[in-house]
Parts: sequence; C-alpha cells; structure tokens
Amino acid sequence: MSLEDNKAIVGRWFIEFWGPDFNPDVIDELAAPDIKFEYSLHAPCRGREEVHAFAKKFRAAFPDLAFSGTADLIAEGDYVVGQWIGGGTHTGDAFDDMPIGALPATTGKTMHFTGTTILKVENGLITEEIGLDDGVTVLQQLGLIVPA
Repeated sequence: MSLEDNKAIVGRWFIEFWGPDFNPDVIDELAAPDIKFEYSLHAPCRGREEVHAFAKKFRAAFPDLAFSGTADLIAEGDYVVGQWIGGGTHTGDAFDDMPIGALPATTGKTMHFTGTTILKVENGLITEEIGLDDGVTVLQQLGLIVPA
C-alpha cells in the first residue's frame, strides 16, 4: 500500500473511532484481528474484542468524547503519525481504566488534552496504535491527582 493509502486508513480511523460520531464497525473494518493498542492512561489492549470493550467503556463514561487532528498526518513506510487534541465530560458510567484511581458515575468533570499517536498499517489494516498523551493533565482535571 502507498503512503497515501496508509494515511487515508488512519484518517478514517481518527474520524470514525476517535471522532464525535463513533462508528464501532470501523474496528472490524480497519483494525487487524490482533491489533496492539496502547496509551499511557489505559490498560493495553490486544485484539479487536479488547478494543471494542475499551471503546464501549470509555464512551459510556464520557458520552461526548471526541478527538481531532491538529496537524497533517506524517507517513513513512508502514507507520503513520498524528497529533491530536480532545476530551470529554464524565457524565456517564463509573470509569476505572486509568493507572491511578477511579471515577464514580457522573462526576461532571471535564478532561481536555493533547497527544501524539503512531499507527502501523500493514496490508490495509492497523496492526498497532501506540499513543503518548498528556496523562498528568487528565488525571489532574479529573481530580485523581493534585498538583504539588
């Protein structure tokens, strides 16, 4: 696949998986069956089923969750890199998928943060999504840690 094809796949993923109008079918369409999915704020996922479960849980806790790109995608070989910004308000279910603490249901706390994600695309499917996010900011915004 060309670099432009890989960027198109990642662009669609960013819109349909991370955007405000979540399309759960995009996981089965664009993620490899054994996708490796890791962010510093969440437990690592392996495989489509774990990514489905993560997305369902995250969006149940933050129903208005939405992220968008802040720069053009950069592609080299099988890798595509994107910068993003986003967040949401915790108006839904309890949420415990973070490295420190948990949120009871409907705290009303808002998170807004940035990050960079590296995705690997092989044979038209995303095989890896590894993200580095501003987790300290999120944990402070959600009241799970306090500034010194």
